[in-house]
Amino acid sequence: MVLLAAFFAFGLTACTVTIVALVFSGGVLDGVWKLNPEAHAGFQRIGTLWSVLLMLVVGMACAAASYGLAKGRWWGRRLAIGILIVNLIGDCANATVRRDPRTLIGLPIGGAMVVYLWPRREEER
Repeated sequence: MVLLAAFFAFGLTACTVTIVALVFSGGVLDGVWKLNPEAHAGFQRIGTLWSVLLMLVVGMACAAASYGLAKGRWWGRRLAIGILIVNLIGDCANATVRRDPRTLIGLPIGGAMVVYLWPRREEER
């Protein structure tokens, strides 16, 4: 679970960098948009306020999942599964709506993580 906790901690870090790049547009972190220019365009369309709020929610969810997984809490596992399922749905939607099959690379990875985290019958309470 430690590696999965680190994965979600990285998600928090990515959200934090995104928020700083959005709030301080034209600053040192503007180079991060070269990694995903489509995300930058999407954030510009919805505006800075909504983009920052979205990233705050995602970052807080990642932080909570990371903490819960690191501590071995049942709710951390369930939150992580929920986050991954939402991400899988987003990947499918991007592949379908935007016709971008590259997003499908997340399906086997996210799916494997969900299967690993899914509680076994003997673990359920």
